[in-house]
Amino acid sequence: MEQRVSLITLGVPDMERSAAFYEALGWQRAQSPDGVIAFDLISQTLGLYPLEKLAEDIGLPPDELGTGAMTLSHNTRSPEEVDALLTAAEAAGAEILRPAGDVFWGGYIGYFRAPDGHVWEIAHNPFSPLAENGAFRWNGFPVPS
Repeated sequence: MEQRVSLITLGVPDMERSAAFYEALGWQRAQSPDGVIAFDLISQTLGLYPLEKLAEDIGLPPDELGTGAMTLSHNTRSPEEVDALLTAAEAAGAEILRPAGDVFWGGYIGYFRAPDGHVWEIAHNPFSPLAENGAFRWNGFPVPS
């Protein structure tokens, strides 16, 4: 696993209110599908997602996520890399919360809970290719020709 965090997803009860907060700080939204609000950061993206949908995605009840629920996301270059990282995480002591699989927006994801309790999403997003150095941006980097 490369040493980076690609996407920070915050489960929030009111997405527009949360987005307004970040916009008041001077952040600008990135283009995003309905149901997700994204802000590109330097080499990362902060995503806002409905708390109930985040809980459903992970496979836990919303009250188990608590206030300030979030996932740490690590994006990969391929679906096969998602599978390999989930296997490695489980071998290292993580609990697999959602086995890797296709998702509605066209990607491939799985979730694990690290031994310290933090929830990680391992994802392949074909619409956000990584830079050669592994940097992530919500709408990707141009693929070198």
